[in-house]
Amino acid sequence: MEYKDYYKVLGVDKKATQDEIKKAFRVLAVKYHPDKNPGNKEAEETFKLANQANEVLSNPEKRKKYDELGENWQQYEQNGASKGGNPFGGASGGPYYYEEGGNGPFGNRGQADFSDFFEQFFAGNARGKGGSQSRKGGDYETEMEITLEEAYQGTNRTIQVENEKFRIAVKPGSYTDQLLRIKNKGAKGSSEENRGDLLIRIKVKPHPQLVRKGDDLSMVYAIDLYTAVLGGDILVNTLSGQVKVKIAEGTQNGKLIRLKGKGMPVYDKANDFGNFTIVLQVQIPAQLTDIQRELFEQLKATV
Repeated sequence: MEYKDYYKVLGVDKKATQDEIKKAFRVLAVKYHPDKNPGNKEAEETFKLANQANEVLSNPEKRKKYDELGENWQQYEQNGASKGGNPFGGASGGPYYYEEGGNGPFGNRGQADFSDFFEQFFAGNARGKGGSQSRKGGDYETEMEITLEEAYQGTNRTIQVENEKFRIAVKPGSYTDQLLRIKNKGAKGSSEENRGDLLIRIKVKPHPQLVRKGDDLSMVYAIDLYTAVLGGDILVNTLSGQVKVKIAEGTQNGKLIRLKGKGMPVYDKANDFGNFTIVLQVQIPAQLTDIQRELFEQLKATV
């Protein structure tokens, strides 16, 4: 009888959090998914085993039972299985037991392994009509790339996963690595109601002029020397439209101008926006005309 350590299967510690378990499973699912490894039986078996491990460890109740019985499985095999005892410490002949080579409620399982027993046990409390087992399918995960403008305004996209098309609504304020979940559109389970979920990971493409940090935006804006010295107005393109910005006399290189509420919309918060910061970059003329040089010489003489 071979004991399958589900923690080792997923490559996590026994004290791993639910998030760490989910993350580890996603990595294995993407790497060994049959669609990415056609005809590779080893990859298919690894995928199935990872899915089996995830089904147990991602469910707190199942994980607790697994931890309790998993630590004593060899002792159970020697002392409990041959006697038809209850592996959870109940009376012999209780409602859930495994009898090696016998005809218990799981049938004749003389060559079954420990993990098969768990699959049978966990399914025992989730049977539908006619005694069929209810099994949840695994999740699918895919990526969807959008522009910063689409993240600002919100957008709709149609994607195709496993020969199914889905129309995805992206709300204003969406951000990179955000996960959108569509219920019951993942891998098939024992029924349509038991399909896994479809997870869409958002990726916002870098913008050529704007830098995003949280809900705030920033940009570098070049102004000429004369505007920096004498002052004036500039037009700045924000994602909500052009804004006229006043430049004060004697503006220094690197000066920051903050436009309140002109940044990204805060996700799921109506009328709440981040800020927009302008970093002024004063450009020094690379070449001067004779007249410009003469004027600068005169200006220098007055300092």
